[in-house]
Amino acid sequence: MGNFLGLDCSTQSMTGLVIDTDAGALLAEESISFDEHFAARYGVDKGVLDLGGGRVHSPPLMWAEALELLCARLRDTGVDLGRIEALAGSGQQHGTVYLNEAAAGAFGGLDPDHDLTEQLAEVFSRPTAPIWMDTSTSGQCRQIEDGVGGRSLLLELTGNTAFERFSGPQIRRFWQDEPEAYERTGCICLVSSFVASLLAGRLVPVDPGDGSGTNLMDIRTRRWSRPALEATAPDLGRRLLPVIPPDAVAGTLSPFWSGRFGFSPDCRVLPFSGDNPCSLIGLGLLQPGQAALSLGTSDTLFACLGEPRLPETGEGALFASPDGAHYMALICFLNGSLAREAVRDRYGLDWAGFSRGLAATPPGNDGALMLPWFEEEIVPRVTRPGVVRQDLDEADPAANVRAVIEAQALSSRIHSEWMGVEIRSLRVTGGASENEAILRVFADVHGCPVQRLRTTNAAALGAALRAAHGHAKASGEARSWEEVAEPFLRLQTAAPVEPDPANRGIYDGMLEGYRELERRHARG
Repeated sequence: MGNFLGLDCSTQSMTGLVIDTDAGALLAEESISFDEHFAARYGVDKGVLDLGGGRVHSPPLMWAEALELLCARLRDTGVDLGRIEALAGSGQQHGTVYLNEAAAGAFGGLDPDHDLTEQLAEVFSRPTAPIWMDTSTSGQCRQIEDGVGGRSLLLELTGNTAFERFSGPQIRRFWQDEPEAYERTGCICLVSSFVASLLAGRLVPVDPGDGSGTNLMDIRTRRWSRPALEATAPDLGRRLLPVIPPDAVAGTLSPFWSGRFGFSPDCRVLPFSGDNPCSLIGLGLLQPGQAALSLGTSDTLFACLGEPRLPETGEGALFASPDGAHYMALICFLNGSLAREAVRDRYGLDWAGFSRGLAATPPGNDGALMLPWFEEEIVPRVTRPGVVRQDLDEADPAANVRAVIEAQALSSRIHSEWMGVEIRSLRVTGGASENEAILRVFADVHGCPVQRLRTTNAAALGAALRAAHGHAKASGEARSWEEVAEPFLRLQTAAPVEPDPANRGIYDGMLEGYRELERRHARG
């Protein structure tokens, strides 16, 4: 088949991963840290702008600049970009980018002799993009639910109750707070479709995987829902690009990218998806019942489902899988690496010291528990952050290290029950997946092997596999997902971390106590 590029525009970085499907090899993986390169220019901290009041945004112009820098780095490290047959990508889910009427023309006329930032500075009706960490739209969530006839009707229609981080509530708040800017908005992109549009030189539609993270898409028909649109903002339908099949070719690369970096002008662009749906593919969750865990800025636990199963607790999310056939059940804990890093920094540790703290403390932590809500939490819903310690000495670094990891593992087990999946193994990715001591706690709590992938960026790998799969179909050489993905999953698989049966008994005994501690202190 050839070489394929997967891109991932995440919260803190822009990553590119190149695969060779003929050799079954990973050719290159490069990442651009937003803080390292753009903190001074854009004022970001950990990739974001904290605007106060629960508002968390990022500058989309920064993403464009990072995309250019990433392509330059791939080229300069010896990747022959001209051999890439197709590309696809993932974007941090739920974020929205607001473009004016000039954007389509600007994308179509990009000049390779000038930087993207010069050419895109005037295309935004809103200079920043609210992202998944934004928790400022509780009122808008309730308004949207009421507008479609109630919370249960929105759940039945879109697969999700209204979430603050989802696109719909963010769009509604923008319309309410800045009606004149909303009127100047010709197109509202998701992060994924915005980056895809930069590459294709035209406005690229949305795929169902990312569309289902908006509170606006009918989860069964995989089209925008008129009742949801009308409950969100006026004339919203004309401001959204359509939802198209995930394996439909969106076009070829804009001449900007061939002229500036040497891509082939025939390189195909597939619709981008959200980071969570792309991770589903990158971790090989291609059959119902398979489950995985991503330990990143946020922690997510997700599974492949054959039929839509609605998260009636209101804590989970249901997305369409970008494989075009299945669904994805997901729970997202905002306090993932945010909490782990907070504990590490609170006690002046590095990651090696953090691991030693885990090793120095017994499973169960002698009954000490923590609710690690350093920031507002998504699951369980916590709108007023605060760390809760029960029988835990705040002055004991090692005990607090173990407490935060055990809390995350116990919570992931409790809040995944609605999925109806008996988890027999967990595939794991994300930055913390490199830490075996952390993985051992998750293996013991869930009572199953934790299977690591050598790449920590399953979203970019999933995007590259999506590019290969879509390219094969468009070329009249359609292949199954298993045929496309299996060589790379085998290549990336490291030795599993096995559970200790004795420790499983300890954690089984802690489960109800932790559940009750959450119930007492959750502040929704």
